[in-house]
Amino acid sequence: MRKGLNPSRQPKETGHVIVIDGSEGEGGGQILRNALALSLVTGQTVRIDNIRANRSKPGLMRQHVTAIEAACTIGSALCEGVAVGAQSVLFKPGRVVPGDYRFAIGTAGSTNLVLQTLLLPLLLADRPSRLTIEGGTHNLHAPPFDFIDRTFLPLVQQMGGHVTARLLRHGFYPAGGGRVDIALEPSTLAPTEWIERGPLVGVSATAVMSMLDDNIGTRELASAQAILDWPEQAFRLERPPRPVGPGNVLLLEAAFEHVTEIVTGFGRLGVSAQSIGKQAATRMMGYLTSSAFAGPFLADQLLLPMALAGSGRFTTVTPTKHTKTSANIIRRFLDVDIRFERLSNEAFLVTVGR
Repeated sequence: MRKGLNPSRQPKETGHVIVIDGSEGEGGGQILRNALALSLVTGQTVRIDNIRANRSKPGLMRQHVTAIEAACTIGSALCEGVAVGAQSVLFKPGRVVPGDYRFAIGTAGSTNLVLQTLLLPLLLADRPSRLTIEGGTHNLHAPPFDFIDRTFLPLVQQMGGHVTARLLRHGFYPAGGGRVDIALEPSTLAPTEWIERGPLVGVSATAVMSMLDDNIGTRELASAQAILDWPEQAFRLERPPRPVGPGNVLLLEAAFEHVTEIVTGFGRLGVSAQSIGKQAATRMMGYLTSSAFAGPFLADQLLLPMALAGSGRFTTVTPTKHTKTSANIIRRFLDVDIRFERLSNEAFLVTVGR
């Protein structure tokens, strides 16, 4: 049994291969990442078919292959069918071995999505680990490093997780080249309840510009400022040191007493700077006008550590398909129930437990 895994949460299908249809629910790479993490923690073999079947390019992409290879490395595991484009894999976990690891995606694929696969298995191990992951740190369809560092990890720390993160270099699509460093100490996660986010203590809007004209970020900020009633000094431009390639991300941050929400807008070809700012600000306003503790992306990521802790509760905005899919995958591995209860038009209560 892995360190930190409560006996009441032993695998539901001990001695059998857990078979998962990767096209169910949101049908993306999240199914693969959660299944690999749970397989490593519980010791259960898993086969995943129809991987990313709902995406325009089905099958494994480079970042998913890196996540599987990394899971095999830290977990003394065997995996059949690993290749870019593959739509089915069989993963047989061994013993999780803590240590110092470096994984390079080789593209602008998300470092943070690879981290999602490795974080909890190493956190629940019996010795310290250090991870260096190279690739994209700020790219579309993945939480940026800032969200991981200032929104998600502080809550894992409150649950008892001893983990810290450092951004060593930004990496934008398509150049990649980013680098993050993660330090982990042996931890036991404790049940936690987050119902109220507390009063607002600070806001900021930052347009990060790498090898692009400042005018782009200025227009993004102006568009966001037209929607958000935030002080003038909250809006600023920032340029990362040692840029590898061009890129742009707009980070809208609202810090409350108990949680920090970060909403992002990524600059991309064919979408105006004004649209990026407006879309991000509108999403932030949706969160601010609710009473929920967790935004949609945080809710998705809180389920797994909370399930491994055994129980817990938090409020969130309307659960996304990602969140509900994550709950379904967790139920396949652990003897826990995950319930979603509507509290109001803009808030739900999520309860994890038996």
